[in-house]
Amino acid sequence: QLYAKDAPQNVNAFVFLAQQGYYDNLTWHRVLQGFMAQTGDPLGSGMGGPGFTTSLEVVPTLKYDKPGVIGMARAQDPNSAGSQFFITFQPVPQLDPSPQTQGYTIIGQLVEGLDVLNKIKFRDPSANPNFTGDPLVSIRVVDVVG
Repeated sequence: QLYAKDAPQNVNAFVFLAQQGYYDNLTWHRVLQGFMAQTGDPLGSGMGGPGFTTSLEVVPTLKYDKPGVIGMARAQDPNSAGSQFFITFQPVPQLDPSPQTQGYTIIGQLVEGLDVLNKIKFRDPSANPNFTGDPLVSIRVVDVVG
């Protein structure tokens, strides 16, 4: 489920890229146990992106308070999200806005498939850069009315 009303710029970019097939067969390049699975980098290193960035969109009522929260990865600059996104394995409150950080944009919530998320191979690129991560086969965006 995507939160287009809460993060319109980031959701629009995500949907645009998904509809172009941008995410097809990209590697889950960073998958850390008890934290999250991250993908969306065409280089597979965590350094690539689509050639554009989106602004931080934080809504105080949206929190990283459960498994399956979908957020946008970014660099130090809060307005540097591009194509990389992650899905949490458990609550990760340190990603919420606080005095220490401006937080990370939440674009949605996994509503089914948590069992599939939990089958992605763990991969810490800083510990083992030569280990190949699982592929993200594709993303399909479906409008659901109701």
